[in-house]
This record gives sequence, structure tokens and C-alpha cells, in this order.
Amino acid sequence: MSLGQILRKRREELHYTLDEVAAKTGFSKPYLSTIETGRVRNPPSDILLRRLETALGFETGLLLNIGHLERMPADIRENYEKADAQNRRLRQILQDVIQKNTDVSQLSNILSEEDLNTQPVEHEVKAGMLVPVINRVAAGYPVDFDDLGYPVGYADDYVRCPGIHDPNAFAVRVVGDSMEPKFREGEIVIFSPSTDVRNGDDCFIRFSHPHETTFKRVFFEADGRLRLQPRNQNYAPTIIEGDRISGMYRAVIRYENL
Repeated sequence: MSLGQILRKRREELHYTLDEVAAKTGFSKPYLSTIETGRVRNPPSDILLRRLETALGFETGLLLNIGHLERMPADIRENYEKADAQNRRLRQILQDVIQKNTDVSQLSNILSEEDLNTQPVEHEVKAGMLVPVINRVAAGYPVDFDDLGYPVGYADDYVRCPGIHDPNAFAVRVVGDSMEPKFREGEIVIFSPSTDVRNGDDCFIRFSHPHETTFKRVFFEADGRLRLQPRNQNYAPTIIEGDRISGMYRAVIRYENL
């Protein structure tokens, strides 16, 4: 079911007119009509999707997720939807096994009948996987972070990365000069959440309180604290408590400006 069909169905269930939804969201009736009928070229803005979630009583983030999926290139969305459908079916089969509704001895036959691929993924595509560029990271002092609410692996912009097989890998554009000379402003850096972080690694760091991020070399101190060390000697290091960190991801690839 398309986004427009979902919106129309919910609106009719609530017995709202398009005029009423327009009044609640601040967007025009004709524009809302083009969304419902699928005549609009691009998915609605995040602002409108959030207002529609509130006006029509959707779960927070649901319409945003659907809208972001519809913004994907068709081939990427098709692959995502196929993988998602297979994962859902595999999870259902696993649940049946756990609840003893399925005979384990028949599992191979069931998987074969369902045409579900359970073979290990062979990384033979030499062009490399597409990695989403999700935001700008400040290579200076921590700044507010916004991952834009995309599903893992998706964004408005991508870079192709040979040798990367981490499905959760993401990219950011560097802002600021504190990581020079190795990382310069405007360069794209790829981070891999599945890669272990070692002492002295260059890392994308997300703080839980306050909600900020930064890009620094990480050194683990003996007392459980961390030293965030800029590569630019004009910047002083920062010592922080370890419990402030909600995420720490190692840099694995750097794209240079030419």
C-alpha cells in the first residue's frame, strides 16, 4: 500500500475531510489530494509527514519511515523490500520453531518450499556497497547530531565503497579543521560500527548527554575516562567520562577532495 493510500484510508476511517486535514496540517487541500492520489512527484517533506502523523493519529515516525523509503532509488527500494519480506518470513519460521509449532526435522524442507535463501552472502560485487551519507560531523567541538530518521543503510546521498561489507556502515562530511592534516573539511569519511575500536583510532563519537557528536582520536585512560585528541595541534584534547558515550565508530575509509 502506497503512502497516499495509507493516508486516505486513515482519513476516511476518522471521517475527516481533506479540508479538515488541511486545516490541521497547514498544507493546502489540493496538495494533500495529489499525495493521496499518487500524483505528486516526490514524497512529502518531513515537516508535513510529522504533522500528518499528529493529525491522523499515526505512531510517531511511521509516516516518516514510509516517506523515506519512497525516496529511495527504485532498484535500492526493491532490494530492501525483498530482503525485508524474506527476513519477516524467516522470523516467523523461527518463532514457530521456538513455540514448537514446527517440527525442527522438517525445517530444511520448509525453507526450500518457501524459496528462502539461507546461504552465506558472498561478497563478489567489486564495485562496492553503497554507504549512506547521513549528516555532517564537526571535526571541532561537539555539535547537535541528526541522523535524519532514515532506516539503517539509507539516506538522500550515497558513496560507493569497495571493501566495505558492514550493513550498518555510514558516511559523514567533515566540518572544521581540528582533524587536519589527515582529514580536511568537506572530505567524506566512512565509519564501520562492526569494526573494533582500538586505542588511538579516529572515531565518530556520539554523546548521550547532551545529544552531540564529534570526530576525534580516542584514547582510553586508566580511570575509565576517554581522551578525545584532535589531530590539529592547535586544538586541546578533551577528557570525558566513559558513561557519556552512546556510540563510538571507527573511521575506515577517507574520500579526498580533488
